[in-house]
Amino acid sequence: MDKKILVVFYSRTGTTKKIAQEIANALSCDMEEIIDKKDRSGVRGFMSGGKDAMKRNLTEINNIEKDPSNYDIIVIGTPVWAANMTPAIRTYISKYKDSFKNVAFFCATGGTGIERTLIEMEVLCGKKPVATFSVTSRQMKSEIYPGFNEFIETIRNWSKQ
Repeated sequence: MDKKILVVFYSRTGTTKKIAQEIANALSCDMEEIIDKKDRSGVRGFMSGGKDAMKRNLTEINNIEKDPSNYDIIVIGTPVWAANMTPAIRTYISKYKDSFKNVAFFCATGGTGIERTLIEMEVLCGKKPVATFSVTSRQMKSEIYPGFNEFIETIRNWSKQ
């Protein structure tokens, strides 16, 4: 029996959203975008976002539409800001982690901090991910995503167990 999958993500510039859409399409599953109520646009938003991420601050997010407890796995995606997950994803995980049955993670970054971010997401969720995937801005521009197919196949195979 196939399990229910939800892709949840935050995206400031649209990069993480593009990856989330590709994952949701590949898995034929539901998707939900997390909206940060704090204005993260422009240079000021970029700077305050990095500062909030470094300080591991939470933020206010819009109400979610899809209850994570209705899904067998939550695939959570975040940009990497200052080698950390975004405040919006930190807030989502903090609020809803008790209703996660299983998780998988993906990150998009222009620099470094992927491994640290993935580990911190695991620690915050309190669950080992079924699969992880990351992509750099350079890979996004070339539209070559090493590991993407393996990430999708791992989740597909897990969902058929």
